[in-house]
This record gives sequence, structure tokens and C-alpha cells, in this order.
Amino acid sequence: MTDGIYILANDVVHDQLIALLNSIEANAGKEIPICIVPYDNRLDKVRAELRQRPQVSLFEDQDSIAYWENFSAQAWRAHKRAQKAWQAEAEPVVYRLAMHRKLCCLDGPFERFIYFDADTLLMGPLDSVYQKLDQYDWVTNDFQYKSDRKYIFDAPEEQLLKVFSAEQLESQLFCAGWFASKRKVFSSEQLSSLLESLNAGEAEVMALRGPDQSLLNYMVLRSAISYYNFAYNNPQAATGSHWSSKFDVIDQVLHDKGRRVTYIHYMSIPTSDFNQLCAGQDVKIPYRDLFLHYRYLKSPEERPQKLVRANWQPSLKHFSQLISAIPSKVGRRLNQLNAKSSN
Repeated sequence: MTDGIYILANDVVHDQLIALLNSIEANAGKEIPICIVPYDNRLDKVRAELRQRPQVSLFEDQDSIAYWENFSAQAWRAHKRAQKAWQAEAEPVVYRLAMHRKLCCLDGPFERFIYFDADTLLMGPLDSVYQKLDQYDWVTNDFQYKSDRKYIFDAPEEQLLKVFSAEQLESQLFCAGWFASKRKVFSSEQLSSLLESLNAGEAEVMALRGPDQSLLNYMVLRSAISYYNFAYNNPQAATGSHWSSKFDVIDQVLHDKGRRVTYIHYMSIPTSDFNQLCAGQDVKIPYRDLFLHYRYLKSPEERPQKLVRANWQPSLKHFSQLISAIPSKVGRRLNQLNAKSSN
């Protein structure tokens, strides 16, 4: 049985990808095979990095990529509200379609796999995750189920309960930035049935802003495959994973109240912040030194020795405010001079 890791990436997230790959090697071992699913064709830096890492490969099954993009497009074309909103905002037919390429994990080379978004860092071993896949079809480790449901399903409660059970909505919502599953976990019959249900009106339950996350949650809950969340099913031993959590850094590993964290997810922090940081700019990022440690673990001589604050660039709005303030300041100064001359 082949276990492995998938990462969705391209050259834009090159710095984050290197940090993640180094964190996997440091905290889970160099033997785990890793497959990069291409976000798009910007891959020159990615390919160069892969030449230095024999355990890392590039997913190049174009038929699989085309299948899952078509599957996702069919799902979202059935969502009338999404189509209307995206058209009004001049978005493509499917907003962020390339994010759905992570579905290629479902028919890739690994029989059991763990998926990582590129904006994550691994902090601990993964043995327990793979072991859970002996009992369950889908495994997660996050507290998304405690967050506002509207980021995944934003239909009214009454409508949601016609599609999912109350227990599913309470306990099985997950973040699509990190999950574990098995190859072909959905049969072709299940996938056809899911598309039929989506086209029959169920697509309307999905939230629009994170479409890959909404669709993945729909697929897992609607198909009722077996599901386990470390953070829900074993809360006493669970740790946080979101960058906003208060962690302790011990020997370049994050700990949550004395327990080793599995991974940290820098979700919602712009990729440009990481790129600017690695270019030597003084950008404030949570656990910045930890990220830089892993980014330059294999090339410490390239790590910026001094972070410099970026040159301040006033916005057009700020510039307008400065210009509009000049007359009043000049007026006050003239009044002061007139007052002095009259005394």
C-alpha cells in the first residue's frame, strides 16, 4: 500500500512550497513520497525544486485534471445564485476553478494520502493520520465545525436539513486546506449521483467564496462516507492549527498547551506577504521566524540577514487627503501671521 502527500502549488507559492517541503522532511521524514498538483502552468521554479528532491514528483495526468475541472464546472453551473453573482463581478463561470484541482488526489498514485494546501507547515509525524484511514474514508483535524457555517453552506437552515442531517452539520464540516483520504473513495456511481443531486437544486446550499471547500464538504457529507475529525472526536488531545492560535515554539516546532501541533495553516494571509518577506522586507507574519527557519532550512546562506521596511508608497486616497489639507493649513498659518502683525 502506497501512502503519500499531495500539495496544490505553482511558482507563485514557491517560497511557501519550499518551507512546506522542508517541514515535511524535518518532522515526518524524507521517505514519504510527495506529489505536486499543478495549480496552473507556471511551474518553472517548481520543476527546478523537484530536480533536487527525488521523493517529490509532479502530477501530470491531464485527463484527470480535465475530468475534475469538468466535474467542478458542472457542479457550479447548477448553482444559479453563484452564476448570477460571479457574472455580476465579471468572474469566470467558476470562481477559482483551479483550486478544484486538489480533487485529482482522488485518482492519483497514492492509495492513502494526506492533502496540504501550500500555505501550511507540518509540525509532527503523520502515522496516526494514516492509521485512521484503516477505519475511516475521510479524516480531518481542524475546528471548522465550530466556525460560522456560512463559509461552507450558506442556505437557510430549513433548506440545509433537506440535504444533510443535523448531526452532519454540527460535527462534520471541515477545512479543505488539509484532509486525508483514499484513492477512488468515491465510486463513479456516487459521483454521477452527486452531480444529479446538484443539478436537481442541491447546488444552491453551497457558499460561493471558497468554492472548492464548499464542493468538497458537499461531496463528503452527501455521500455519507465514513468520517473522522481528530479535533471533534478526540478534543482532549486535539491541538489548534490556525495561525491565529497561541502556540509555543519549542525547537522549531509548535506546541499547544504542551501538545505537539500537527500542522499550522496560514489561511487568508496573502501569498504576497510571504514573497515580500523572503525578498527581505519587514512583513509581519505570525510565527515569522518559524516560517523563515523552514523556508531556508536547506539554504541558510540565502536567508535575509536583515529585514527592511518597504518604502512607503502613499495611496491615491492618502495623496488626495494631503492635497485637500494644504489650503486649510496655509489659511491657518496666514491667520497666525496676520494676528502677529496687528499686535
